[in-house]
Amino acid sequence: MTRKLEGQVALVSGSGRGIGREIALKLASEGARVVINDLDQAPAEQTVGDIVASGGQAVACIGSVTDTDFGERFVKTALDAFGGIDIIVNNAGYTWDNVLQKMSDEQWEAMLAVHMTAPFRILRAASGFIREAAKREAEAGTPKHRKVVNISSTSGVYGNAGQANYAAAKAGINGLTRAMAKEWGRYKVNVNSVAFGLIMTRLTQPLTAGDASVEIQGRTIAVGVQPDRLKAAESTIPLGRGGTPEEAAGAVYMFCIPESNYVSGQVLVCGGGRP
Repeated sequence: MTRKLEGQVALVSGSGRGIGREIALKLASEGARVVINDLDQAPAEQTVGDIVASGGQAVACIGSVTDTDFGERFVKTALDAFGGIDIIVNNAGYTWDNVLQKMSDEQWEAMLAVHMTAPFRILRAASGFIREAAKREAEAGTPKHRKVVNISSTSGVYGNAGQANYAAAKAGINGLTRAMAKEWGRYKVNVNSVAFGLIMTRLTQPLTAGDASVEIQGRTIAVGVQPDRLKAAESTIPLGRGGTPEEAAGAVYMFCIPESNYVSGQVLVCGGGRP
């Protein structure tokens, strides 16, 4: 049986770990050739190796999505390795929380850079290929749909205390999604967002012994959730638990398959029913 994404080329930012890794593995399992990205070489190469070991094709593009030249490098990697672009998943990101009165300009601007400016630059870098490919396909009578999936958050849909920077950025990516759905509809590009609720990753791990943190470009960012707060959050979810990275990847996958060819400009909340 033919896999739904056979031969397509997918770019997935932030795909060395967590949700991004599961998205990449899911797309590869359905036949996509995947460009993997991570800040660090080791997790990116691990994901590439796992895809290749399972019979798929993947290459890595290492580096920060916030670098001014990253979008061009990401797109060039896809074109050089696989000759095209069919799916773009803007997933890379992290949280850097604080209440507004204690939030620094650096915290504010870092969230806008990674969650809004980076996806904008990646899409801009891909626009030349997408326009020309759509024109050639239309002239040949072989039009095809391409997919963009931007990763948002329920914080960007409903807001969340202590996350003014993250919530603003994730609301912004939903605005970009809706604008690009209108701009790129003529090229047969479906542009949608998935807004995740509580998904159990290293960023939402329970704090059971001391403080957890991650290193992001020389910054030490505290991550994790106090167990009592995590339990309280899960109690408000109708399904009774946080989601898994594999379940998160499934929501993204739905926007990448042919069955979603007439769905564009939408924000899908993947939150276990939590409002």
